[in-house]
Amino acid sequence: MDSHDWLDTECAALEQAGLRRHLRTVMSAPTGTINLDGRDVVLLGSNNYLGLSTHPQVIAAAVEATRTFGTGASGSRLISGNSERYTTLETNLAKTKHTEAALVFSSGYAANTSIIPVLADGDDLILSDALNHASIIDGCRLSRATKKVYRHCDVEHLKTLLSESTAFRRRLIVTDSVFSMDGDIAPLRDIYEVATHYNAMLLVDDAHGFGVLGKDGSGTVTHFGLEGTDIIQMGTLSKAVGALGGYIAGSRALIELLINKARGFIFTTGLPPATLAAANAALDVMCSSPELRQRLFLHAKCLKTALTDLGYTVLPSETQIIPVVLGSPQQTTSMADTLLAEGVFAPAIRPPAVPPDTSRLRLTVMATHTEAEIQQAIAGFATVFPKTR
Repeated sequence: MDSHDWLDTECAALEQAGLRRHLRTVMSAPTGTINLDGRDVVLLGSNNYLGLSTHPQVIAAAVEATRTFGTGASGSRLISGNSERYTTLETNLAKTKHTEAALVFSSGYAANTSIIPVLADGDDLILSDALNHASIIDGCRLSRATKKVYRHCDVEHLKTLLSESTAFRRRLIVTDSVFSMDGDIAPLRDIYEVATHYNAMLLVDDAHGFGVLGKDGSGTVTHFGLEGTDIIQMGTLSKAVGALGGYIAGSRALIELLINKARGFIFTTGLPPATLAAANAALDVMCSSPELRQRLFLHAKCLKTALTDLGYTVLPSETQIIPVVLGSPQQTTSMADTLLAEGVFAPAIRPPAVPPDTSRLRLTVMATHTEAEIQQAIAGFATVFPKTR
């Protein structure tokens, strides 16, 4: 079999298993209704939770930065790409996250795969929640540390694993704050108490909590009243902030070490000035606009209640992420296609993004959805449901 035959066989196997992915083309701005492949549909698959990517103040900041500084950084941050916009953004991120300092990376994926190998190596142990982000899993692999997976949000299991692992030089607990495919929140206060008791480091991936939870949207650490602790916080600028990039927030000593040792920081071109300016403007809007978070959660409650009343299996999410579990990949893709025909874009999520037999529609609402758009989505689900029984 030549290489082309092998590639075709692999793609055919994915198709048969209901696991083949296809790129769709978005032909409009990411508002509540988008033009997808030439057709207007209600968008229930965006991480632009607060709608800040189209906020006039954010757009104006990006345009002005482009006029002033051009379109690209033209170098890594340690060479020539460290725009003054980074200093402003990192100062504001540290202030928002209640930490001494912060460091911006090119993406959330780069932040996780960079920091974990700095914090742990072959002499160390990482304890990771069973449903953590793929970027955390890959960061653990790159670290070459021993990894133990504790049951999802099971603090007692975490304790047991720590008590049985006293021979390692360092121990690092890593958890998502808001789990991206289930929408539940990690019991962060209990996890922090365990980390403190066992003298373990704690890294929290706040990608889906930042901008949404806590006072001023500062995130899950603040949501649990844990600001001012030694928790290391990772997050993204590409979700509620509506821009692009990832960040680490923590002590000045940690940030200094990352600047010198984090490969995803050292060997990556800096972000464009427009992106940095947009993120900084979005932070200002985010912190001063509690009504956006209020509207976000009202939309989420409305949609969750309606889907449950219609008879769908909706996981008990506490956030803007609403998982509708269908089971098989084939049934899930069929449901997504049928909903799309009804004018509702509800992305199908299948293994390996979720465990086998838990394929689902991962729905997300935005603060900027209109009530009419939410009702249109509900009507689409009501129309489709009898066809899937």
